[in-house]
Amino acid sequence: MIEKLIQKIKKTEAPIVAGLDPMLAYIPQPILKSAFDEYGETLEGAAQAVWQFNKGIIDAVCDLIPAVKPQIAMYEQFGIPGLEAYKRTVDYCKEKDLVVIGDIKRGDIGSTSAAYAAGHLGRVQVGSRSYAPFDEDFATVNPYLGTDGIKPFVDVCREYDKGLFILVKTSNPSSGEFQDRLVDGRPLYEWVGEKVDGWGRDHMGSQYSYIGAVVGATYPEMGKRLRALMPRTFFLVPGYGAQGARGSDLASFFNEDGLGAIVNSSRGIIAAYKQEAYAAFGEDGYAQASRKAVEDMAADIRQALG
Repeated sequence: MIEKLIQKIKKTEAPIVAGLDPMLAYIPQPILKSAFDEYGETLEGAAQAVWQFNKGIIDAVCDLIPAVKPQIAMYEQFGIPGLEAYKRTVDYCKEKDLVVIGDIKRGDIGSTSAAYAAGHLGRVQVGSRSYAPFDEDFATVNPYLGTDGIKPFVDVCREYDKGLFILVKTSNPSSGEFQDRLVDGRPLYEWVGEKVDGWGRDHMGSQYSYIGAVVGATYPEMGKRLRALMPRTFFLVPGYGAQGARGSDLASFFNEDGLGAIVNSSRGIIAAYKQEAYAAFGEDGYAQASRKAVEDMAADIRQALG
C-alpha cells in the first residue's frame, strides 16, 4: 500500500491528506436541516449529516489529493450510526481511489491489538466466511505497550498489503510532557523513532517501509532529527493550518527525493468556508471552499520544497 500512496503523491504532485474529522459545528445549516428533517435530532440524523458533508468534500477534492484520514472518534461520538457513517465514508473514498488512513490510534496487549488489526486492516473469520469489517489502507497506532502491541498490526499489514503510522512525535502542545523526556541522555521520541524504524525493516517497499511514523509539523527541528534517524520511514505530518504550521516548516520532514512525508490538514480543509480567506464561498459553497484550500495548501508545500 505504501507503493500506491507514493504513486498517487507523484501523480497529484500534492503530498496532502485531508483529515475527515467532521463536527456538527462544521456542517452547513442546509445539510443539518435536511438530515434532521428526515431523521429528527437523533444520532441517526447527526450521522446522516456527517455523511452528506463528507461526500460533498470528497467529491470536490478527490482529484487533487492522494489520501484522506477519517478520525474515528468524530464518528464514534454518534454511536452505532456514527460508525456506520465512518464505514460509508471509508468505502466511498476507496471507490474514488483515495488511500484511506484510518486515524484510530489503537494499541494494546497482543490479543487485543490482533483484534483491532483484523477489524481495521485485515479480515475476521465468521464461521466459514471471512469479512473485512472497516478495510482501511493504513491505521494510526500508539506504541506505548511496545512490541507486544505493534507486532499483531505488522503481521496483518504484511498479510494484506496494508500499512501503519505509529505515533512518534505528535503535534499537540503537551506532547513534550512524555515524548521530550530524556532517557539515557536522549529524548524519548528519538528512542521510539528508532524502534519504529526497526519494526519497519520487517515490512519494506521498494524505497520506504510500510510502517510509517506520525511526526508533528509544529516541531520542525525535531522532525529534522527524526528524518535523519529514519530515512526510509514515511512520515504522516499533522499540524498544518489550524494548528499553526505552514509550508515553510515542512522541508525538513521530506527527503531529498521530495518524498518521505504526507501532510495532514483537517479543519483547514473541511471547515475552510468558515475562514476569512474562503468566506466568499458561503455555506452552499463549502465543498468548493475546501477545494480551494487544498489548491492553496499544495502550492504552499510546492513552494517550500522548491
